[in-house]
Amino acid sequence: MNYLIAVLSDRIQAEEAYSVLEKQGFPMDKVSILGRGYKSADEFGLIDPNEQAGKQAKLMSYWLVPFGFFAGATFNLLTGLNTFPWAGGIGNALIGGLLGAASGGLGSVFVGGGVGLTSGSGDALPYRNRLNAGKYLIAVKGSPGITQQATRILRELQPENIQGYVDPTDV
Repeated sequence: MNYLIAVLSDRIQAEEAYSVLEKQGFPMDKVSILGRGYKSADEFGLIDPNEQAGKQAKLMSYWLVPFGFFAGATFNLLTGLNTFPWAGGIGNALIGGLLGAASGGLGSVFVGGGVGLTSGSGDALPYRNRLNAGKYLIAVKGSPGITQQATRILRELQPENIQGYVDPTDV
């Protein structure tokens, strides 16, 4: 499945583009307007970068927290640190492990969440930002022939941006 997304500055342009596509005989179940009063980014299926960042952080925590615990306990045992004399040798190793696990958890939040936020959303974040700025999107999905024909038609309307995509799950 191919996708074509055109960014239009206002509602009138978006409705005009939709009407032109309708007059050209496009299957209207494959054409969507996104923006105020129409479909939202979530309804259309644009990835939420915050949700993606949370998933990435959670995935990283599965291996960083146990690794941090093991590394913290091992470091304490190898160096023989006696930071908390009341805890004894094994207690200090356990405290070191807990501190290492906490560091692993923080690492997963900052690194996993940051990477998920910046790279996990692809082009969805710029499109969400444009929708938040009051712009409108026309999205056409279909075969390569349909999206190429829609590209020719929408270029005549001079959108701010027009971009085609191929669904990676179909390749």
